[in-house]
Amino acid sequence: MSAHLTATTLSAPLAERLACEPLREAGEVALFWLGQAGFVLEAAGQRLLIDPYLSDSLAAKYAGSPTPHQRMMPIPVAPEAIGRVDAVLLTHRHTDHMDADTLQPLARRFRRLRFVAPAAEGAEALRRADIEPGRLLAVDAGERHDILPGIAIGVARAAHETLERDAEGCHRFLGFAVEAEGVTVFHSGDTVPFPGQAEEVAAFRPDIALLPVNGRSPALAAAGIAGNLDAAEAAELCRAAGIPAMLAHHYGMFAFNSAEPAAIDAVAATAAPLGMERARTGLEYRLRTAPRLG
Repeated sequence: MSAHLTATTLSAPLAERLACEPLREAGEVALFWLGQAGFVLEAAGQRLLIDPYLSDSLAAKYAGSPTPHQRMMPIPVAPEAIGRVDAVLLTHRHTDHMDADTLQPLARRFRRLRFVAPAAEGAEALRRADIEPGRLLAVDAGERHDILPGIAIGVARAAHETLERDAEGCHRFLGFAVEAEGVTVFHSGDTVPFPGQAEEVAAFRPDIALLPVNGRSPALAAAGIAGNLDAAEAAELCRAAGIPAMLAHHYGMFAFNSAEPAAIDAVAATAAPLGMERARTGLEYRLRTAPRLG
């Protein structure tokens, strides 16, 4: 099977859409981009958040520094305004992916909310979300977990910009393959290319990939800021892993570490047969299963 991707413009603010029940119809997955690497994923009567950064905490942290983290896009929905959340997936500890000012309001509002994070960063995830250990599922690359009724995740390695492990050998950077409604959505986390990556990702048989495209540079590396795939590398990963569709993200948030929309669109225009699009706020993406050709 594969999935057919469509996009429709939201007729109301995202908070109003996320207050709606019921969720998607059977056999359908919905995605909403939250900016940076953040997504809402709805499927099987469940709602997941992946790497939500829904605050302005980094602007305060880096005020007056050479890399000011002023948001280029508004917060699309406040943590206090999301209708409900059943699980939050966190790929690594960087604050634009594991943000205390986003996670703690969610944890307080939804007392049964579960969090999934790298085992290598388990203690940090507990601290930032301010939750008890029983609410955290600590995972590592190579594992598969049923996290909610109708939803499972496969866990992959990521290299941001290296394949780092902790003292116990657990990977610090992860990607997640979310399986629901016969569809597999692969979120790579922050990553650059590394040997064996395409084969590892291909094993999940993703129908769509959510990949960063802000790239990397010696200047950012010298400032201690790890980079990611650029748009061409992201498209090549999809081709090598046999992924038919892609949403490009991790751009348009911080001016010093972004990618030009026109440059992303130029790669997308020549990426066929890959269906590559630049993720946009204000849209609802829907995936429905369809027979896979070939």
